[in-house]
Amino acid sequence: MHELTLNLHMHTTYSDGSGSHEDIAQAALRAGIDAVIVTDHNVWVNGVDGYRSANGRRMLLIAGEEVHDRTRQPQKNHLLVFGANREMTTFAPDPQNLIRQVEQAGGLSFIAHPWDPAMPAFGEDDISWVAWDVEGYTGFELWNGLSELKSVAHSRLQAVFYALFPQYLAHAPLPQTLAKYDELLSQGRRLTAVGGSDAHALHMHMGPLHRVIYPYEFHFRAINNHLLTPRPLGENLLEDRRMIYDALRAGRSFIGYDLPHPTHGFRFTAQGLNAVATLGEEIPLHGSITFQIRLPAPAYCRLLCNGKPVKAWRGQEICSFIASQPGAYRVEAYLDFLGKRRGWIFSNPIYVRAPHPRARVS
Repeated sequence: MHELTLNLHMHTTYSDGSGSHEDIAQAALRAGIDAVIVTDHNVWVNGVDGYRSANGRRMLLIAGEEVHDRTRQPQKNHLLVFGANREMTTFAPDPQNLIRQVEQAGGLSFIAHPWDPAMPAFGEDDISWVAWDVEGYTGFELWNGLSELKSVAHSRLQAVFYALFPQYLAHAPLPQTLAKYDELLSQGRRLTAVGGSDAHALHMHMGPLHRVIYPYEFHFRAINNHLLTPRPLGENLLEDRRMIYDALRAGRSFIGYDLPHPTHGFRFTAQGLNAVATLGEEIPLHGSITFQIRLPAPAYCRLLCNGKPVKAWRGQEICSFIASQPGAYRVEAYLDFLGKRRGWIFSNPIYVRAPHPRARVS
């Protein structure tokens, strides 16, 4: 399998970002990203999809959309939409109908920043997802780079610190988001976890001082999605776009915080009786399953089943575990960086299913 690095959830001047699609593409090329999915608020920008090249590098830019009901106050229920190839904002007032329309259009839908707390120091409302009775969405934005700022900056001084020193911000996905994701997995749902930058490249002015807060390129060197694909990007836009969507839909990916140390090369596999599975795949349980984890560097690593830790390792690159229970198994890895232990890798699950009982013959 080939590994592609994808960054998603960002905004341009078509909504509330400060840069153009070309600005984003050039930042992605400098950061070494293979592909980006731009998601402006309530607008699908047609005609910008395609490849960009510079200095011997090449990347693919794709336009998606972040949809929410503008009339709802405070705003809630933001949904990332990929691959629908049409405007979806008219369906925003009813989240379930929106998800259904995306599915009928052949697209993918991800709940954006499921927990997004208020930021009173800047008059920012809580814009979390609240319509938890919906079904049919593709997955979860497990780690959102901007929502995390709202969870740690409790004063203007703290916000200024993280604005000037963004490398200190990322710690891990919000605990509430992780808990909800694991709750849904334990109910038997198959949901792809993704990491989102929520990049805006905002301009901050303080008297004569001016600074771009969290530039696109910084985001592209931080929280990324690493997709396992059958081949590298080629020359055919339709085929490459479909390959990326297929990997996201199947959960053949992991979230990597690449700033402390590159996460390229992480692998998580399961082997059973005459069966092998990797990220996003299902494997039947016949006796036991052997999990193997390969990390790009020694780290603290733990294996979870339906959100409950079953095994942890410290300072290892190769980890293995024999499991005998069904469930959704996923990996978390942590590194020490800038004086704190920080989330590094969050995998999509491998689903271990109990074998179906044989039907009785009457």
